[in-house]
Amino acid sequence: MATQNRQGHPALIIGAGRGGCALLEMFMEDSLVNVVAIADTNSAAPGILLAEKHGIPTYTDAVQALQACKSYPDCIVYNLSHDDSIGEKAGKIFGDKRVAGGPEVKLFWQMVTNLKKIKGDLEKSQNQLQSIIHNVMDGIITIDESGTIQAFNPAAEQIFGYSQQETLGKNVKMLMPEADRSQHDAYINRYLQTGKSRILAVRGREVTALRKNGELFPLEMSVSEMMLGGLRYFIGIVRDITERKLVEQQLAYFAHHDFLTKLPNRILFSNSLGQSILLAARNQYKVATLFLDLDGFKQINDTLGHDAGDRLLQEVARRLQEIIRASDTVARIGGDEFTFALNNIGSNENAAQMAGKIIAALSAPFDLKGQQSHVGGSIGISIYPDDAEDIEKLIKHADEAMYLAKQSGKNTYRFYRDVLREHPADE
Repeated sequence: MATQNRQGHPALIIGAGRGGCALLEMFMEDSLVNVVAIADTNSAAPGILLAEKHGIPTYTDAVQALQACKSYPDCIVYNLSHDDSIGEKAGKIFGDKRVAGGPEVKLFWQMVTNLKKIKGDLEKSQNQLQSIIHNVMDGIITIDESGTIQAFNPAAEQIFGYSQQETLGKNVKMLMPEADRSQHDAYINRYLQTGKSRILAVRGREVTALRKNGELFPLEMSVSEMMLGGLRYFIGIVRDITERKLVEQQLAYFAHHDFLTKLPNRILFSNSLGQSILLAARNQYKVATLFLDLDGFKQINDTLGHDAGDRLLQEVARRLQEIIRASDTVARIGGDEFTFALNNIGSNENAAQMAGKIIAALSAPFDLKGQQSHVGGSIGISIYPDDAEDIEKLIKHADEAMYLAKQSGKNTYRFYRDVLREHPADE
């Protein structure tokens, strides 16, 4: 009769239901057992169908199966059927009783069935885990003690630009900038020797990584350790945080800058003026604070709309930046109000000259919605250390001088000393 072409202890299975099928599957995976035949009265039993698929002889009559196995003197018969006479029939054919049956086989069948279920559940869990690893948004990279990449999921492929085939078996240092590669070896060696790590202890560690195209980018990384088969592995969960860093930079920028004009805001201006005061005190020179309020801005806003008003403010900011020195600061502190910190002005006349330049820069028409629009500017000036020695007072005094400029006909400038002349009681 035709049999499997394999070595192993011969076995005959009687009963090809769930238990017999499970036993056949287990024996097929075991090189020490050679199933020479399987028998069941039901030709469509799962064990019969499985045996036919793999070329194992099948029978619908147990006696015929026993007769066919006489050529295997060491054959053991596994009786998983409900026919208790199989043992007697085998004894007559083989001359001895080499039948495993009864309660022992039923217990064995239960064990095999349970093991089969456990194996199926384990395979299902493994498949689910693989599915999660392959579909998770974070990159997952596994390396061994030498730094050789053992696993590289699709998210890691997308992050770094390498395919899995390009990374497996390669050293993980291929994903690092040149400057960090020697440090990585030192970290690994230090951990293997001492058990102390600056990496394993940190969750969400931020590092710089290297893409296949040579681009450096910020990466968030968490590393854990795993022992498998007596070998140590390190699992890195990585996330490209380029977009997050850009958002953080933008938030930090606009915490100190005006969103519309991109000029420094009140906070940054106060810091800059404070630094200017410190330098002036150390080097014994003057700092001028200018407070500019646009004349005619409200009318443009009301007649042409807020979009036109915004474009006007942006153009004003551009003109103001063009006329100040690199060492000076111009800021928008709200509405149509701008402030300046002019370092080392030498004399009050130099501050007045800058105020004149500002007024002249604003005098040219602005093209808004296809029509020429005009604004002016009223400017107040306070001087460190003549008028005040702290930030808030310098800004306040410049603001007061600006209001005096408006009262004097607008589109002009006034010093704080002029305020004191007009209102001696304020001195």
